Amino acid sequence: MIRVILTDIEGTTSSISFVHDVLFPFAAEHLPGFVTENRDDPAVAEQLDAVAAISGVDRQDVDGLVEVLQQWIREDRKETSLKALQGMVWEQGYQQGELKGHIYPDAADYLQRWHDRGLRLFVYSSGSVKAQKLIFGFTTEGDFTPFFSGYFDTRIGGKKEADSYRNILKELGVEPETVLFLSDVEAELEAAEAAGMKTAWLVREGELPDTGRFVARDFSEVETLLRKR
Repeated sequence: MIRVILTDIEGTTSSISFVHDVLFPFAAEHLPGFVTENRDDPAVAEQLDAVAAISGVDRQDVDGLVEVLQQWIREDRKETSLKALQGMVWEQGYQQGELKGHIYPDAADYLQRWHDRGLRLFVYSSGSVKAQKLIFGFTTEGDFTPFFSGYFDTRIGGKKEADSYRNILKELGVEPETVLFLSDVEAELEAAEAAGMKTAWLVREGELPDTGRFVARDFSEVETLLRKR
């Protein structure tokens, strides 16, 4: 029986276009000023140390580090330091009312239903935990953070690596077959399945794939899978 639902965000609970067309441009526009103004803040300084170590740019060259971050944004790099800094920039945007997180109506509906039924809900995304809490805390449909029991980002491991899902299982302390992972990326589903999890492939647009795994257009179809289990 499924007792835990682990969900991706982009293309699963929220539109990919919101992330790429709203969040990324917002971060690219506001990140230089944010880093310059907050360079001495310990949380920001820690991430700049990491950017310098990875890129080889002198730690004192803040403009150079900002350019590295901008390049990583353009490349959609999954660097933890970038995700952390983006999360800080987005936090300001959400709190000031400049940003509202997108959530599909069906996802909003069934996340609440599943929570109310006693299922434990968790998020696993390449975005930082801070960014995850913000997108669900300031959605167009309200605050969904009370429905989630926890969040995982790339600090637990890459999303296409089976060991990442094994690490999540250790953190949760549950049997693999009791966890259903929702994602729109087949390679992530394969990694989760290698760790023993059940999966549902969200394909919200376009032609449905010819595959043996469970495919759903939206969360109402995921519900049919849950009821079978």
